Amino acid sequence: MTDLTTLKYSEEHEWVALDGSVATVGITDFAADALGDIVFVELPAVGATFARGDVFGEAESTKSVSELYAPVSGTITEINQAVVDDPALLNSSPFEDAWLIKVEVADGALDGLLDRDAYVAHTEG
Repeated sequence: MTDLTTLKYSEEHEWVALDGSVATVGITDFAADALGDIVFVELPAVGATFARGDVFGEAESTKSVSELYAPVSGTITEINQAVVDDPALLNSSPFEDAWLIKVEVADGALDGLLDRDAYVAHTEG
């Protein structure tokens, strides 16, 4: 299981794991639970560039459609095709199997994101 304290979080419920200059991005369990049964995921093409806060895709559930917001700025280097093929992974494994995108980022990419304690406080507020 992923150590959730090593991740950074956006207020829009995305998580980020940084490995060198590549950030792996997914949605949190809080977001997956709020959405309900996720039935469709749309992700950007490899090579697309986004600024922090830009919409990079969407997740559709039996309840609603939710936009996915880039928690970091950079260029998409990889998408998780497994999530596109089986969107329910976002409900069953949001922190392991259901990462969404990998992004090439610059130094300081995680500045301004929340640590686990701050994110939990944010979701309880």
